[in-house]
Amino acid sequence: MRKLITLCLFVFAMILGTESATAQNIIEINNQASVQTETLRKLLKFDSDQRDQVYNAYKEYGKARANLVNSKTVTNEAVTKLRMRLTDKIESILNEQQFEGYKAYIKEQQG
Repeated sequence: MRKLITLCLFVFAMILGTESATAQNIIEINNQASVQTETLRKLLKFDSDQRDQVYNAYKEYGKARANLVNSKTVTNEAVTKLRMRLTDKIESILNEQQFEGYKAYIKEQQG
């Protein structure tokens, strides 16, 4: 009986630890999306509506990337697909001039 109670307590502690790690990942994703959005806002001078949309795009990208890493099926093709989806979403948010600045910024970051 004592072993069963100990086992149950251990499982309960593991569940709490997993939820805490998941919450930390979400906070980290939101923070990264916020930092990236603010960097782009200063560079591209977009309005608050665009800022919110860019933030949400980066947040979705961060969550998708975290899910990909957690599933342990990270391939170059999958990462490229995620980046392309982000780029397409950003392109739909920004005007032509802003998007050109965005592409230059991304190229600089990758190069």
